[in-house]
Amino acid sequence: MKLLNNIRLRDKMFLVYFLGVIAPLLITNIIFYNIITGNVREQRIKDIDLAVEQIKNEFRLMVDQAVGLSSYFYADYKTNEVLNIDFTQTEDYVEAYDLYLRSTLNNYSPFSSSLQNKTLYVDNPTLLNSGNIGLLSGEIRETGWYKQWMQGASSQPMFVRIDAADGRFESFSVLRRMDYFADRMDKEKLVKIDFKTIDLMEVFANLNVQGDVYLVGPGGQIEYTTNPSINWKSGEKLLYASLKSDHVIRFEKEYGSISYLSGWKIAGTINENEIIREVLKSRHFILWSACLMMIIPTVIILFITRSVNLRIIEILRHMKKVKTQQFQTIMHGESRDEIGQLTLEFNSMIMQIKTLINDVYLTEIQKKSLELERRKAQLNALQSQINPHFLFNALETIRMRSLLKHENETAKIIQSMAMILRSSLTWSKEWVSVEEELGFILCFLDIQKYRFEDKLSVQIEVQPEARICIVPKMVFLPFVENASIHGIEPLKKGGTMDIRIAVEGAEVVFTVQDNGIGMSSEQVDKLYSYLKLDGIIGERIGIQNVIYRVKMLYGEQVTFNVDSSPGEGTRIELRIPQKP
Repeated sequence: MKLLNNIRLRDKMFLVYFLGVIAPLLITNIIFYNIITGNVREQRIKDIDLAVEQIKNEFRLMVDQAVGLSSYFYADYKTNEVLNIDFTQTEDYVEAYDLYLRSTLNNYSPFSSSLQNKTLYVDNPTLLNSGNIGLLSGEIRETGWYKQWMQGASSQPMFVRIDAADGRFESFSVLRRMDYFADRMDKEKLVKIDFKTIDLMEVFANLNVQGDVYLVGPGGQIEYTTNPSINWKSGEKLLYASLKSDHVIRFEKEYGSISYLSGWKIAGTINENEIIREVLKSRHFILWSACLMMIIPTVIILFITRSVNLRIIEILRHMKKVKTQQFQTIMHGESRDEIGQLTLEFNSMIMQIKTLINDVYLTEIQKKSLELERRKAQLNALQSQINPHFLFNALETIRMRSLLKHENETAKIIQSMAMILRSSLTWSKEWVSVEEELGFILCFLDIQKYRFEDKLSVQIEVQPEARICIVPKMVFLPFVENASIHGIEPLKKGGTMDIRIAVEGAEVVFTVQDNGIGMSSEQVDKLYSYLKLDGIIGERIGIQNVIYRVKMLYGEQVTFNVDSSPGEGTRIELRIPQKP
C-alpha cells in the first residue's frame, strides 16, 4: 500500500490496465511463442542431426568400398605372388599381367562404383610402371602422401587426403600396406585407391538446409567443405575450430573406434535463424497485434483521466508555491468530485497558514536561537575541562624536574607551557588551522621530552595540503598526550610515537601510533562507548571530551578507530570532514 501511495493517479490507472489486461495477454503470447519456437527448433535440430548422421554413414560406406577392395588385394595370394616375381624378361611380365593382373584390376567391380583409380605400388623394378601397377621409386617415396602414410604405416588401411607438390588438393585415397604374406614374399607392396571427388561432393550435398558440411581431418584441419567461402583445395588449410561460432549451431559426428577413419569427423553448421525462420514470421503479427491492443485502450484511458490529471497538477503547482512562501488559493474549484473537495480543503488550509505563520515562525526562530546558545555553552564547558588538565600536567613536570636536577633549563619548557596556556584561555577562538594545532602538539612534546629525555622518540608527518585545513582547537592534542603518558611512560626503556596528519578525499585524517603497553579489549570498548553518549558532558577529560566535541560539531560524519592489544602498542585514527 505504501508503494501504491507513491504512484501518480494516472500511472495507477495505467498500472491496472497493464497488470489486468496487457500483461496476461503478453505472457500468454510469449509462452505460446516460446513453446512453438522450442518445439520447431528441437524438431529441426533433430532433422539436421539425422541428416548429418546420414552423411556420416554414406561417407563411411564409400570409404568401406575402398577398404573392402584393399582387403581383397591384401589377402589375394596370386596377386601378391605375381607382384613379388623378379621377371628376367619383360615379355614374361606382360604375359603374367595379361593372364591374371589385368582381369583382377579391371574387372573386379563390386567395390568400384565410387572409386576413380586403384594402383598397386611395388618395390620391384622388373615390373612395368603402367596398367594400375606403379613402381616404388625414389620419386614416389619423396611424395607428401607417401611420407604421411609412412608415419603410421601398418597393415590396417588408412584414409588420407593427397595433395600435390604445390600443396593443392589432388585426391582422397585409401592406403594400405600389402604385407599379408610378408613371411614368404620380400617385396614391399602398397595399394592406393583414389575416390571420385564428384561422388564425395554428392554425399556432402545431402544436407537439405542452408548450412555447410565439413570433413575434418585428424589434425583438426578442414579437408573438404561445402562452404563456398572456403577454398578447401588450396594448400593453406583452415582449422575447423577457428570458424566463427556466433549464432551458429554445430553438429559433429566422429567415427570413434573405426581404425581407418580414426580422428576424422563429419561436421555440419547452420545459422540459428535458419532453424526458426518460419516461426519468426509470426513474431511480426504478434508484435503488431500487441501494439494495437495497447494503443487503443491507452488513448481511452488518457481521455478519461484528463479531467482528473489536470486538476491534480494544478493543486501540486500551488503546493509548490507554498514552499516559496507564495500562499495563493486555487480558483475554479467548485467541482463536486473528490478532487473538488481536495481543492476546497487546500484553499482553507492556505488561509489558516496565512493567519498562523507569523506566530509559529517567530516562535521557531527563538527556539533555534536558544538551542544554538545551549550548544555553544556545552562546547565552552568542555574546553574549560580540558584546559586545566594540560596546565596541571605541565606545571607538575616543571616542578619535579627542577627539584630533582636543580637546573635552569626550564626556559624552553616554560615557553611551551605559556603557549598552551595562552591558547586554552582564548575562549573566542574555537577553530584553528592544522598548522596551529601542530604547534600545540610540538609544545606538548617539548614538555614530554623534557621529562623523558631519550625515552621518547617522535616522528611527525604532515601533508602540506593538510596544514591549511581548519579543525576544532585541541582536537588532536589529547590523543598525543594519551599515547605519551599512558602508552610510553610505563615502559622502562622508552618508546616511539608516529604522528600523521593527511587529507584523504573530503576528510582530514589524524593518526597516532605508539609501541607502548597497549590497551585491553575492555578499555578499547570503553573508548568506543563515548561515541554513543549524547548530551552528557561528564566529569572526565581528555579523549572522552574530544570525542564528544567532534560528535557535536560533525554528527555521524566522524570516524573513530582504535587498534590496540596489551603489550603491542596502540594505533588511533580520527577522521573528520575537511573544512578549508
